[in-house]
Amino acid sequence: MRFTTLVDTDTLFRQLDDSCWIVFDTRFVLSDADAGERAYAAGHIPGARYANLDKDLSAPQATNSGRHPLPNPGTLAEKLGQWGVDKNKQVVVYDDACGAMAARLWWLMRWLGHEAVAVLDGGLHKWQDEGKPLTTMTPNILPSHFFPEISDDMCVTADQVEAMLNNMSGQLIDARAAKRFRGEQEPLDKVAGHVPGAVNLPYAENLNIDGKFKPAVILRDRYLNVLKDVKPMDVVHMCGSGVTACHNLLAMEHAGLSGSKLYAGSWSEWITDNRRPVATGE
Repeated sequence: MRFTTLVDTDTLFRQLDDSCWIVFDTRFVLSDADAGERAYAAGHIPGARYANLDKDLSAPQATNSGRHPLPNPGTLAEKLGQWGVDKNKQVVVYDDACGAMAARLWWLMRWLGHEAVAVLDGGLHKWQDEGKPLTTMTPNILPSHFFPEISDDMCVTADQVEAMLNNMSGQLIDARAAKRFRGEQEPLDKVAGHVPGAVNLPYAENLNIDGKFKPAVILRDRYLNVLKDVKPMDVVHMCGSGVTACHNLLAMEHAGLSGSKLYAGSWSEWITDNRRPVATGE
């Protein structure tokens, strides 16, 4: 059985000794780029590799890009091979932020054509709450060859977002917290507000109070209430820098609403061109 959206902690625990299962730790703190690696060194799920949002899952920021541009696909594919990933492997990704960082690697692997990838539901907190093991040992890795099959239609550019909104041909969903969307606070970017025409569905509201994703039927209703007659394939997700937007993509996929796209540059790229419109409020 392949897991393509979420996997529970008990299932992963039973597969820890299975060489066909590969685990990634993606813990990261935007205000402290080394915090995730320190946390990994202090204790991680046995067998987990560490993937850093800045160093591994993003390209360097440019003057006209967002804060976390998509990585070079060839470079990421080479790293995945060095981490032991190939087409026969089931990949599980976790963090300590209810999937906010893990969903980025989930999406990237799907972008490169690897569908057997799932986020650990409840993440590291649930794993620890259940008394499941951690280790400080780094895994012995048998490198493999990862051959990417890039799906360029999974992401869109700023120009495509503008065209979609001008033509009223789709729906843009912003995953940021409501106060950032409304422009009431902006802790990370130079301009506050949102893209006119976007609707706000904060990624945190995909989750129950225990940090697990809400049931698929609840998530389906959440998104359909906004989409109305818009087809999932005509939905584009964004956030601050193309990271937490992947959480909403994951939620839609888990709810059976497949085919939505990522605006990877997101708000931090949008505001690099002052000709692009900005809205505040609801």
